[in-house]
Amino acid sequence: MTCNRWRAAALAALLAVALVVVTPASRAQQMSPPPVKGLYKGKDITFIHTEASDAAVAGLLTRMMGPKVLHVPSLGKIPAALLANVYVFTNGVKGDGPMGFQPDVFDAVPGDPRYTPLRALNLVTWRSGAPARVLGSVEEVTAEAAKGQTTIRRPGIVINMPVLTWPGGQR
Repeated sequence: MTCNRWRAAALAALLAVALVVVTPASRAQQMSPPPVKGLYKGKDITFIHTEASDAAVAGLLTRMMGPKVLHVPSLGKIPAALLANVYVFTNGVKGDGPMGFQPDVFDAVPGDPRYTPLRALNLVTWRSGAPARVLGSVEEVTAEAAKGQTTIRRPGIVINMPVLTWPGGQR
């Protein structure tokens, strides 16, 4: 009987520890936005979407990744000089980007003087008949536009996209 009490007490203690240690992390994981893959200077980064100045973009990002990306219209009033850029592809190479094409391309990550999580959306579209390929850097994106292979349109939408991991660093 003493052995059974000891086993019951040990099992209860283990369950209590499991609930305290595992449950908060599990809840935090369920509530945290999942990291998204992007590119910076040809290298992988990860980031999250938290808010967008446009309701349709907030809805698209929520459906794409969840949890809810908040619509915050006031983000659209931030002066362009205080924003970094993100290049999102509307066609081209299929992939995990928000429109079903290659990953987003970022112009700055933490440690860069221009880094901010607030991003001006730049939509990149490959010209019909152009040989689409994955572009990994802003330099590649702008070079293709200069050659007339792509167009870049800036619709005035701002998205909060904190970078989580980048070449040589992480939060």
